Amino acid sequence: METRWLAEDERAAWLRLVAVVELLPGVLDSQLRESSGLTHFEYFVLAMLSEEPERTLRMTSLAQRTNATLPRLSHVVRRLEERGLVERFPCPEDGRATNARLTSTGWNAVVAAAPGHVDTVRRHVLDPLTPAQVDQLREIGAALLTRLDPDGRLSGLYDPDRSGV
Repeated sequence: METRWLAEDERAAWLRLVAVVELLPGVLDSQLRESSGLTHFEYFVLAMLSEEPERTLRMTSLAQRTNATLPRLSHVVRRLEERGLVERFPCPEDGRATNARLTSTGWNAVVAAAPGHVDTVRRHVLDPLTPAQVDQLREIGAALLTRLDPDGRLSGLYDPDRSGV
């Protein structure tokens, strides 16, 4: 199979995407650490729990929602537990499974962190774009996700109609 090298415009687009993928996590993480004492991933875990009924999810579902391995998620949830933000308990429907629940302290942490996080997302991602570019970004994301997430593992994040799939 012959390599299809990138044309100059494709290379320019690719390298800009790589730069965004490399820089944006640090920007989000720095802001959250500074204002809330949370990493971006910790905030993401708390936010996913905050959106669920009873602020509770099975650890396996939470791992899927956050695109984390169970060992990584367990480590992070243990740290959040130590801070009183999350609690784990056996799943009532399946005693072999473990649930994670956002505590009231965790809820307060998410509520306090959200405005600064949203401001950072707006300032660094959305505000530099026109409304038409925001629409294009959504469409580009959807096109890429058909290849990157063909099974819809993270679809609850970006497709409200498939939440919980």
